[in-house]
Amino acid sequence: MDTSTSKFWPSHELPALPYSESALSPVISERTVSFHYGKHHRGYVDELNRLIAGTAFAGLSLEQIIASADKTINASIYNNAAQIWNHSFYWNSLAPSAGGVVPAELKKLIDSSFGDIQTLKKQFTGAALKQFGSGWVWLIHVGSTLKVITTSNADTPLTSHSKPLLVIDLWEHSYYLDYQNLRADYVNAVFDKLINWSFAVDNLQNIV
Repeated sequence: MDTSTSKFWPSHELPALPYSESALSPVISERTVSFHYGKHHRGYVDELNRLIAGTAFAGLSLEQIIASADKTINASIYNNAAQIWNHSFYWNSLAPSAGGVVPAELKKLIDSSFGDIQTLKKQFTGAALKQFGSGWVWLIHVGSTLKVITTSNADTPLTSHSKPLLVIDLWEHSYYLDYQNLRADYVNAVFDKLINWSFAVDNLQNIV
């Protein structure tokens, strides 16, 4: 399994945000980032470290834990490890005053896969709205094309034969303080103003 994305954060530690807690405002408020990052994300890190202490999982990378933890027998370990990874990937999928022009290399793939960026956005928002309950909406590279998929709860594309490029968190704690139940408004605003296309290109270049 490709573990190249590990370079963006250390395993089993709460990674530093790549920007200040207020930097995503007004699209995502400082209050939301503070709760989301400081409470939820930190909580997954603390709980995973507690769960794996003295077990065969101690000393493994997040990717190794996600790949080897049985979702039934080791459900809590899998869920916390995957949530750390997903959240770290999410924070890197965003950037202040981002969105806008898509780099040429990625735009070519978007156009060949979806037709244009607006069709991608429509599929991204549509998938986010169809996702029942908590989860994630991803832009992934699989084979020679790009696809939009969703995963539920803590699940991640790392367990499939695909490469995640970007993700938006659909758990209510990621948007409810700012958007209440208007998930589409949140996803559209993030897509237009915060999505970090440079991060997607970095992930695309790591595909071998």
